[in-house]
Amino acid sequence: MNSDVEIAGDPLAVPHLLPPVPAHPSTVAGFAGLARAIAADRAGWAPLVRYDATTRWYHRLRTGPGYEVWLLSWVPGQGSGPHDHGPSSGVLTVLDGELTERSPSGVRALGAGAQRVFAPGYAHEVVNDALEPAVSLHVYFPGLTEMPMRPPHALACTPAHRDVPPLRTSSLG
Repeated sequence: MNSDVEIAGDPLAVPHLLPPVPAHPSTVAGFAGLARAIAADRAGWAPLVRYDATTRWYHRLRTGPGYEVWLLSWVPGQGSGPHDHGPSSGVLTVLDGELTERSPSGVRALGAGAQRVFAPGYAHEVVNDALEPAVSLHVYFPGLTEMPMRPPHALACTPAHRDVPPLRTSSLG
């Protein structure tokens, strides 16, 4: 089938043929991409970082409709304590150093560039178990309105949620 219509020039330059560009993320993948974009702009966040030996330092870096972005620093030994984020989902991105995340599904070492995405009500604890300071970026959507603390046993691994299978023993006879 032949068509009598020919398009001259670049068809993508015609504005009505382009999908609208969203002003802000609206999906989990979009928020993860936002975190990666901010992480890549080291000149934009690195001069803001401060380290405080008495408490975790944090700075709200950005807000948008329904979300907020936080920059946190962690000196060795600092941790969040077991908590969840209420009705907020989130993306945690390690910018510098290494953090340890403890959750009911196990313990994970998160090095620079690592990302964790979590749903509302997800309980975890984040700690700097390393010998060097660490910096992380946190995107919450909707913006963080509560951070209920959890008892330490709330993060205990159950056999059904271990990252590593239990050791099997055999008798050698």
